[in-house]
Amino acid sequence: MKKSLTINLFFILTLILFSMSHLHAQNSGSATNQKPTELKTFLIERDILGAGLMPDSVLKGISQKSCSVLKEMGKGIVWVQSYVTGNKIFCVYRAEKEELLREHAQKGGFPITSITQINNIISPKTAE
Repeated sequence: MKKSLTINLFFILTLILFSMSHLHAQNSGSATNQKPTELKTFLIERDILGAGLMPDSVLKGISQKSCSVLKEMGKGIVWVQSYVTGNKIFCVYRAEKEELLREHAQKGGFPITSITQINNIISPKTAE
């Protein structure tokens, strides 16, 4: 069980790092006259019993609620994507500050187990 959990967490973190590097590559290619607001990357862990068994319709509803709250909040916070596991959802967000993540969760009724700021990205490309 412990080995399986370690492999699952490694897989999730690998997917997160890949998506973050893809997002970084997209953002660094755009030229603007204004200095963009610095958005930090965060991983949010949410304990949600039975998350992995939720039907697509429920996940769609959660996604719609999240997008609605984000639209209401305006700039400064972006949802990148989430990974649904057995009893947890791991969400990748970019935000100016952690407080915006907590505000989004409160307004949307989403639990937060932990928030971790991502400081850097490594991948197989780092080894080159």
